[in-house]
Amino acid sequence: MIKKALLVIAFTTPLYTSAQTESSTGNIDAAVTKLKVLIAKTMLETGVPGLAVAIVYKGETKLIHGYGYRKLGDKAEVDQDTVFEIASLSKPIASTIVASLVGTGEVRWDDRIETLDPPFKLSDSMATERLTIRDLFAHRSGLPTSAGDVLEDLGYSRPEILRKLRFIPLAGPFRQTYHYSNFGLTEGAMASVRATGKTWEEVAQERLYSKIGMSSTSSRYSDYENNPNKAALHYFQDGVYKNWFDREGDAESPAGGVSSNVRDLAKWMQLQLNGGAFGGQQIVDQAALEETHKAQICRSPNPVAPGKCADGYYGLGWNVASDAQGRLMVSHSGGFDLGSATAVYLLPSEQAGCVALTNGTPTGIPESLCLSFLDDLRYGKVQNDYFAFFKPIFADILRKTQDSSPDYSKLSPPRNSSPCGSLSAYKGTYVSALYGKLRIDVEQDHLVLRLPPRDAYYELTYWDGDTFTFYFASENTGVARRGLTFLHGGKQVLVENLAIVNDGVFTKVN
Repeated sequence: MIKKALLVIAFTTPLYTSAQTESSTGNIDAAVTKLKVLIAKTMLETGVPGLAVAIVYKGETKLIHGYGYRKLGDKAEVDQDTVFEIASLSKPIASTIVASLVGTGEVRWDDRIETLDPPFKLSDSMATERLTIRDLFAHRSGLPTSAGDVLEDLGYSRPEILRKLRFIPLAGPFRQTYHYSNFGLTEGAMASVRATGKTWEEVAQERLYSKIGMSSTSSRYSDYENNPNKAALHYFQDGVYKNWFDREGDAESPAGGVSSNVRDLAKWMQLQLNGGAFGGQQIVDQAALEETHKAQICRSPNPVAPGKCADGYYGLGWNVASDAQGRLMVSHSGGFDLGSATAVYLLPSEQAGCVALTNGTPTGIPESLCLSFLDDLRYGKVQNDYFAFFKPIFADILRKTQDSSPDYSKLSPPRNSSPCGSLSAYKGTYVSALYGKLRIDVEQDHLVLRLPPRDAYYELTYWDGDTFTFYFASENTGVARRGLTFLHGGKQVLVENLAIVNDGVFTKVN
């Protein structure tokens, strides 16, 4: 099966209307009852295969339940112990782990990466000199949104990807613009644990998972893969969910590689809402944890003047917003285009939290469920049609993510297709500083593409002139037939679906 990188989802500021009522004291039992009804209605209307939800309120777990099926065609049902790949919900978990190190003085949010991890470089030397853990966890380093994601699609390892980030031009001014970067945050996590002499996965287990009893949570894909009670990924296409893909996220584990269940995540929410304490013990220093909930950057790709942020804020691994009464709300969504969607919302002043996990392509289900619950809790009724709001947003995200290059399967071939040149003229090795070496071979009267780093095999189909197509499926470029064009008489080759953070051009070498 194909390994997948994760879909970038980093938003979801709650919506409010001008006619909104004042906050009430809240009726938790009524809100939970309404949520159960909404879950049943949502599963019926959307057809999502499986779903799990947990609600915590004032230190107690008020709901923890699974619904539907782990995998289509299988009778095994989702329960509170079913593990899901939680995608970008991994980010606030990662910031919790780093906060534990900050609290013990082993590292500081403003420690420079150049000191912690000297080999790491950005394309801008001045930004490299100033770069800190805070910058990377707040997505304000300037690294483009998809920096490194396609490298993961191709099969590069974490160290290789982090080294290659130096070849990617920054997308905006350092510390002035927000660009959601999975591998930027991953580098921040790696640098923060380097002095411990342990791996990120070991530190995550020791500092968080084992301390609060998150026994089914892991930062290693192998633990998810070997768990018999796991939810499979389901890709949504043409109105139907299909179990087509697997996704291994070890390369970006802190940013999107955690697997967990609602039982464990309820404990983590209680830790967050109780100032870092759990079970009568202070697990994470309160000040270090609360720092993760503070706004660090306006979520805008362009510089924003003070007080002019209209897009909401990002903290350290968290989206940061306020509700209609000015109360802090932190949240995060996660998702894989090819089969998983998750969300968590916390309202610290109310000591309330909601987490929802699904095993289907992101369409806004987890976000809508959690926001509807919090409305019912605070106001006695849902204030907005969240499903109607989120559906086009996720459709647009999917379109932008997967339309990075034309899908030739949806295009009509040229009527007067020009004959291509001699196939042997295209044969050879082509090199890109970012992507490495690809090979073009001739086999049985057709061209074959072998992509780095594993010489993955793709048969090329003639399209027109010097353009060929090949079937390619990935989290970041979609499931489609993509284009490859030879340039300058075969001296270079453009691989269109790799032209996300650079020009996607490889140059022929002897």
